[in-house]
Amino acid sequence: MVKGDSIKNAQLMLKKLKEMKTLPSIATRLIKMLSDEKTTLEEFESVITMDPTLVIRLLKFVNSPFYALRTRVTSISEAVAFIGIDNLRNLIVVDALKNLFKNKNDEQYFSRKRLWMHCVAVAICSQMSMERIFGQKGEDAFLCGIVHDIGLIIADQVVPDEFLKVCMAWNPKDNKKITQYENEILHTDHTVIGHNITGDWKLPISVQNGVKQHHDILSSNEEENKSLPAIVQISDYLVARLNYSVLHQMKGELSPSLMIHIRDNIKEYKALTEDLPEELSKAEEIYSM
Repeated sequence: MVKGDSIKNAQLMLKKLKEMKTLPSIATRLIKMLSDEKTTLEEFESVITMDPTLVIRLLKFVNSPFYALRTRVTSISEAVAFIGIDNLRNLIVVDALKNLFKNKNDEQYFSRKRLWMHCVAVAICSQMSMERIFGQKGEDAFLCGIVHDIGLIIADQVVPDEFLKVCMAWNPKDNKKITQYENEILHTDHTVIGHNITGDWKLPISVQNGVKQHHDILSSNEEENKSLPAIVQISDYLVARLNYSVLHQMKGELSPSLMIHIRDNIKEYKALTEDLPEELSKAEEIYSM
């Protein structure tokens, strides 16, 4: 398929998504406000206050066992000041995504709940990897993990019959990437769709590239290993081993260079995977559907 056709088809899907008004206007407004450095804390507070559900989730998030605060936070401004803009951004994106995952029963071949838990697991694992393995801030890694498969849920929203054909066609014995099935049936794939919507939301360029490239064969060097495409690909591989996969029996695809990287840091990754179930348990209340 011509690359331009794939992008054009992805853009048509996003146009239909906007026409369906599936995403809450307040969430999309807040996401775009976050890209403007001139937005004040007071402006965030005034918009957040307009969405009681988001207020509840924000306060629930900051008062969760994840932070283990001694004193309960009860105001929006205090909550935002405590968690910081990057975590606020991630929470708003999570809130927007949850609306995309609602209002559909699980099918035999595809489960929105399963996909959501996969995205949550990849997000948490990505943040842990960035912080533990590379000693860097993990908020962008979390964000990239939570949105890396957003193109799948958009396809399920906009072209559900065709998307179901993708899921039905997928066979682990074929040794083909899910993106190959998507391109054959949808004439685009979730990495292209996801790259378009994360660009529309003005998320960081590194996050946009992480979404676009997380199925690519990646080269090997120290900088590449800690890039968001690599972090998400590693996390995708690790969480699949814990049965947090998109489809049943789907295993994470890992570039040969990243396999070598994991082997060279096996003690650190083994410790991470041992701690991951507990971290997911702590986050379950926050991110449950």
